[in-house]
Amino acid sequence: MEMQTALPEVIVERDGAIGRLRLNRPRALNSLNLAMIRAIDKALTDFEHDPAIAAVLVTGEGERGLCAGGDIRMIYESGRERPHEGAQFWREEFIVNSRISAYAKPYIAIMNGIVMGGGVGISSHGSHRVVTESTRLAMPETGIGYFTDIGATWLLPRAPGEFGTYLGLTGRDIGAAAAIYARLADSFVPSERIEQLVVSLGRLPSSATAEDISAAIRAVSGEPPASALLDHVSLIDRCFAFDTVEQILEALEEDGSDFARETLQLLKSRSAISLKLTLSLLRAGRASTTLNECLEREYAATIGMLGNGDFYEGVRAAVIDKDRNPKWAIGFEEVTPQVLARFERHDGAPLFAAE
Repeated sequence: MEMQTALPEVIVERDGAIGRLRLNRPRALNSLNLAMIRAIDKALTDFEHDPAIAAVLVTGEGERGLCAGGDIRMIYESGRERPHEGAQFWREEFIVNSRISAYAKPYIAIMNGIVMGGGVGISSHGSHRVVTESTRLAMPETGIGYFTDIGATWLLPRAPGEFGTYLGLTGRDIGAAAAIYARLADSFVPSERIEQLVVSLGRLPSSATAEDISAAIRAVSGEPPASALLDHVSLIDRCFAFDTVEQILEALEEDGSDFARETLQLLKSRSAISLKLTLSLLRAGRASTTLNECLEREYAATIGMLGNGDFYEGVRAAVIDKDRNPKWAIGFEEVTPQVLARFERHDGAPLFAAE
């Protein structure tokens, strides 16, 4: 295997006709920072223009997962004094998410272990998305006073029924079967066959097509372990069909089942701003015709988040002090349309040229 470029936190290399991206911050669960986003972006450009490269493969180094998301600690530490740093990270990350979705060559993601937030962004927008029995996928942002971003407001509304609404609001982590059901992944490959898959991909010729990639995955794929969460799909579809958080909470309370009570308790522990903003963006995403529309809205919301106290309190409780006991600033009744309007626009340039 010929090493092309080795960076401290992203290893970019060629394996036959496969261009490989190996996220290499295992001690930080391969969390993304700006340097990594830029390395990925450059590699995508190089691979796209190289006729010897048939497809791109992204994996995470270490045993724990592909990627736990963006480097929230960095944004927390810089946000109030140097908000432009957080804004620049999100800007470039979202542009890369869009690039992956529209990439001209097959883009394969091995979604082993933890795949959260930004990790979903660099995998679920790809063309060939592989999960394993160890996959724990989530968009957990409402638990840290944030909202579902990285184009998730495009992805989640395209899950069956209201399953995406449930995932976005609760932030619950899911396994392989639920990830495939949610259309966030395509294929299940047992962990012990992942290396076999990587080897077979590396043997493909530079003329390999998307179907050749799919055939290589099918050769080692199987049925994922059953998901208990999918037993509750009808309840989720019924209770999360509303356009206000208050109606969703009321529906869960009226249902009264153990699952509904657990879900209700979980939602009540989340930031009210985060829940209402997420639901608003998910509903807007359902009506959108392109991913880029959703990313533009999300980018405006991220700029607003840099001035939102609940975001800093949520990160403090989850990442800095790790007491898991955030004190949210305002309740559901105080999150008015006027409050949410702060997250709808920004003064900077758009992410994308008008489509």
